[in-house]
Amino acid sequence: MLEVIGWLAGCLTTLSFVPQVVLALRTRDLSGISIRMYVAFCVGVALWLVYGIYKPSPPVVAANAVTLVLAATILILTIRHRHQS
Repeated sequence: MLEVIGWLAGCLTTLSFVPQVVLALRTRDLSGISIRMYVAFCVGVALWLVYGIYKPSPPVVAANAVTLVLAATILILTIRHRHQS
């Protein structure tokens, strides 16, 4: 049961980033995105990923690997947008 809770929590928190990524890719409006917040968040997610690998915890690994890709996408788009402006 605990593993199911982990998978459900991972899916919900990871999927919460999908609308932000889709909106960022579609509109290219990244003016409200904080680079510092996304850097800190990406580092935190990367550390959770390492934790999940060493634990080992498949729900933690899967959720944080996908979340890191999504959050890093937003971070990279934001950095590129600010340098082009």
